[in-house]
Amino acid sequence: MNFETVCGLEVHTELLTKTKIFCSCSNIFKAEPNTNICPFCLGIPGTLPVLNEKVLELAVRCALALNCTVSEEIKFDRKNYFYPDLPKAYQISQLYLTIGKNGYVTLKGGKIIRIHEIHMEEDAGKLIHEGGDTLIDYNRAGVPLIEIVSEPDISSGKEAAEYTEKLREILMFCGISDCKMQEGSLRADVNVSVREKGSDTLATRTEMKNLASFKAIASAVDTEAKRQKTEIEKGNVIIQETRRWDEDKNMSFSMRNKETASDYRYFPEPDIPPVKIEREYVDKIKKALPELPDEKRKRYAEDYNLSEYDADIICSKTEYVSLFEKTLKLTNDAKLTANWLMGEVTALEKVKGALAVTPEALSKIILFEREGKISRESAKEVLKEVFNSGVDVEEYIRAHALETVKDSVLIEKTVKEVIEKNQKALSEYKAGKEKAFNFLLGQSMKALKGKAIANEVKQKLMEEISDD
Repeated sequence: MNFETVCGLEVHTELLTKTKIFCSCSNIFKAEPNTNICPFCLGIPGTLPVLNEKVLELAVRCALALNCTVSEEIKFDRKNYFYPDLPKAYQISQLYLTIGKNGYVTLKGGKIIRIHEIHMEEDAGKLIHEGGDTLIDYNRAGVPLIEIVSEPDISSGKEAAEYTEKLREILMFCGISDCKMQEGSLRADVNVSVREKGSDTLATRTEMKNLASFKAIASAVDTEAKRQKTEIEKGNVIIQETRRWDEDKNMSFSMRNKETASDYRYFPEPDIPPVKIEREYVDKIKKALPELPDEKRKRYAEDYNLSEYDADIICSKTEYVSLFEKTLKLTNDAKLTANWLMGEVTALEKVKGALAVTPEALSKIILFEREGKISRESAKEVLKEVFNSGVDVEEYIRAHALETVKDSVLIEKTVKEVIEKNQKALSEYKAGKEKAFNFLLGQSMKALKGKAIANEVKQKLMEEISDD
């Protein structure tokens, strides 16, 4: 039997707000345990929730960015279940009247993944298992979340990962979330089933919760689909269950039967009245939406003639976009700016762990090198020192005498000395070994301490060899 994978994702993202969704406690990651809490966070009887207006704004922004219809009225509901990190024994969420419905995301190949709905809810606390004990940190209890629920349109782990990456891009570009998967601010629940190829009937699905990397999402989908196919071929029945994904072992394990909506005994949240969403409010947020990643890529290709690869790299981080566009205004050279960003800048960022260069500093380095005031090697040296210690570009160049060697007599003299000392390399080049020329060029640049323009040294070297 030929099978096909059917997958839908529930992606949770924490919002970039100063305070929590229903109280005024700080929404800051990595605070000391149980310091960002109040009686409401702890579920003390008699406390009441108050909806954070910024959460509503970001939720509407998300719905619009993902091509959803924004609801004219929303309500909150209680999702009842007991767990140690949920002190109220219920979660305030949305089931019936959610903030957005019927959106979509387009993958690179043109496939459309439909979005069923987007809803707001509060996060639970965090359990910490240490030395046989379980500790509870309630700082995360009440942190605002948006859950983005896709239709079962995803057919592979690769598509699932790409879809999540697309969501991450849009959420970050719109300032909705920082989407730091390593900190849990973006995580996905994966629902997987398999069916006979060509069938339009949905089969029994399983769910794996809280996957926090693109690699884990892709592997979990493909591995679970393979497991289900194997079970069906053996004549076994797939049961609806929640499974735990073990990234180290690259496999999932059964945890418990999968809950349904009736298990949670949803009912309308009595302490938060329905909220009407005015059209003018939505239009105002829509007008303020930034240029989205796909639109930006298209503009980069049309206006700056950048390749798809260049545009993808730049648009992979909002910090790259900001640095590129601000630097470009000063250099007026898109390709050169992109090359520096994707080359030396990103390489130094990996070492430093931060994008420690301003558009002003980067543009000066690019322009000085383009105008021949400093060599390529000197430009790299200056950029490295900017990253390391934030030096002033012009002061560093003066203090270390990095200005380009313009003395043609000195260049000629240096090239002749290099040729004289490396007769073997000269002979090899004349015998047809191109690498020997590069060796002579490298030795000449080294003798000039990297302060000469490589093309000028190359030209002089070719002239001297021809005259030899």
